[in-house]
Amino acid sequence: MEQKKFKTEVSELLHLIVHSLYSHKEIFLRELVSNSSDALDKLKYLTLTDDKLKELAFEPRIDISFTEEGEDRTLTISDNGLGMSHNDLADNLGTIASSGTKKFLASLTEEQKKDSNLIGQFGVGFYSAFMVAKKVEVVSRRAGEEQAWKWSSTGKGSYTLDEAERESQGTTIVLYLNEEGSEYANRWQIEQLVKKYSDHIAYPIFLSYDQPSYDDKKKDDEGNPLKTVEHKVEQINSSSALWRRSKNELTDEEYKEFYKQSSYDSEDPLFYLHTRAEGATEYITLFFIPSKAPFDMYYADYKPGVKLYVKRVYITDDDKELLPSYLRFVRGVIDSEDLPLNVSREILQQNRVMNAIRTASVKKLLGEFQKISEQNPDLYATFIEQYNRPLKEGLYSDYANRDALLELVRFKSSNEDGFVSLASYKERMKSDQKSIYYIAGGKEETLKASPLLEAYRKKGYEVLIMSDDIDDIVVGSIGTYKELPLKAINKSGAVDDLKEEGEKQEETKEAKALIEKVKKALGDKVKDVVASSRLADSPAVVVVDENDPSAQMQQILKSMGQTDFEEAKPILEINVEDAMVKKIENSDDEQYIEQLSSVLLDQALLAEGVMPKDPVGFAKRLHALLST
Repeated sequence: MEQKKFKTEVSELLHLIVHSLYSHKEIFLRELVSNSSDALDKLKYLTLTDDKLKELAFEPRIDISFTEEGEDRTLTISDNGLGMSHNDLADNLGTIASSGTKKFLASLTEEQKKDSNLIGQFGVGFYSAFMVAKKVEVVSRRAGEEQAWKWSSTGKGSYTLDEAERESQGTTIVLYLNEEGSEYANRWQIEQLVKKYSDHIAYPIFLSYDQPSYDDKKKDDEGNPLKTVEHKVEQINSSSALWRRSKNELTDEEYKEFYKQSSYDSEDPLFYLHTRAEGATEYITLFFIPSKAPFDMYYADYKPGVKLYVKRVYITDDDKELLPSYLRFVRGVIDSEDLPLNVSREILQQNRVMNAIRTASVKKLLGEFQKISEQNPDLYATFIEQYNRPLKEGLYSDYANRDALLELVRFKSSNEDGFVSLASYKERMKSDQKSIYYIAGGKEETLKASPLLEAYRKKGYEVLIMSDDIDDIVVGSIGTYKELPLKAINKSGAVDDLKEEGEKQEETKEAKALIEKVKKALGDKVKDVVASSRLADSPAVVVVDENDPSAQMQQILKSMGQTDFEEAKPILEINVEDAMVKKIENSDDEQYIEQLSSVLLDQALLAEGVMPKDPVGFAKRLHALLST
């Protein structure tokens, strides 16, 4: 028997693993099963390419067994893969190949040391076994060799190597579980972990266990039902990565069943997209769109829906960097051939391969949405009902894909039923129309009833109704669509488009006097008072200055805790021909003018869905006016 000391880096690594690195110790099983899968992959390749091994009888499999009684509970993972020689065991399990590992370990911050995925950066997941085991034994025989070898260690500075017996090639790892690891000597725990992390390993994983049963018809000496034990061996993984199969050999039903099983959704997906990329970066994606928006879609701590695999090995389903947040409703799988196993979140954000996969995946998804919008409008309408708002978020968070998103988002309209696109709006525009008009801020019913729409309807101009609470932010960031400016009709600038060519808005002497009366009466409640050129049936309307946030936007900012902005005051546009406004013009009673002007302003605010600052005062003034 040989006794050897671990290299310094291994000792440091083991200390790091046991004391801080792995925050989720259950990952040890993923690592060991992954190693077995890699060994099977390597031998499978050699049986095709190595003349010495082409005649080898090879039926790849992974076996797991456990003992749950007695002082020493054990968990055993065995495979019939390539196996390891004496030197392989010493090199692979006694040292760390990477010369930069020591430097890497030394550079880790305390926060990084808690990251359960960092260990994969230097490919030594085997050592995670020492999180749950007080001793680990590895018996291995390399394919093509007769001698097997046994590696054994408690993880405390040294290991032993000795000759051993093994009938065929492969590796068997026996974990003598410590107190923390004893919970894994359990059939249910093993099945759950395999299904969670390794269900789609391409090779069958079998679990051996003893199933006790009791025969009431047969009694022992004490009269109890006689206990018998049946030894069972069951496959506990699907052993088929569905996403790796060709689209041509998969049925629609298989896709739907996979979606339901993997996402725990009882309904079929709305649609799905299966892509295989080859070349400089090789990966497979299978994305599903749920028929109903996830319940937590608007929660800050939403659960991401895309699982990351590396060569069929599950890595994470809890990383919000796999797709941009506005696509958080997407469910599915990304499986990379090029990423390192267990790539950490921090590294994932900076990884060139992952960035390439993410960029291409976003374009594929947006392209699929566009195709469906053109080829299946009814399906797209269903999609928009669920996911229009998150797509709008992309307009201000994903500048690179803004043009594509502008074609996908939909809005309500003053002229059309249902949702309309910017493209369809542009097609319906009047020949003399200069801009795309919209009104934002407030409920759809309130916006459609706004007095501001009167003049645009008379001109035959369509107005987009933007009632989502984020529309003010989103549309303000767009600026133009196909060189057409987007103008809010509840801002002061859009009114100029209603004027005829060369028309000048000149106020009469009477109108100027009226405006001065109202300005004086309202004082600092308003930014300005102007004679309206776009009201016909309403006495007044409020708008905001072109560069000021709307009243609704100000409310949103306040609800978000932002108070470091100067409150923008409204501009009151009055219809100088309206009977109510005429009463102000014809009166010299300052109290009456103040009451009527204030009611005029508050009514205009209410028409835009904004509560007056002093609702009690508004009610009193209204009562006083109605009583005279």
